Amino acid sequence: MADVTIEVLNNGPLWVEPADGIKLLDHQGNAIPIPAGRKGVALCRCGGSVNKPFCDGTHSKVGFKGAMQAVEESEKEE
Repeated sequence: MADVTIEVLNNGPLWVEPADGIKLLDHQGNAIPIPAGRKGVALCRCGGSVNKPFCDGTHSKVGFKGAMQAVEESEKEE
């Protein structure tokens, strides 16, 4: 089995690579098909994607900020 890398993209999704090296399951344990021929997959982190668990770019429209940036900004406001 290939090593899988999960990268937390700044204010964006989780990038998982290689796509063929993962098994993605829903809350009931059913397999979620991964689109064929993909190098990797972007998994939604903002909760706004209409194509969950995959990212559809909604994070950029809703102003999603990753936890670290959100905390840093709230500390500056205090």
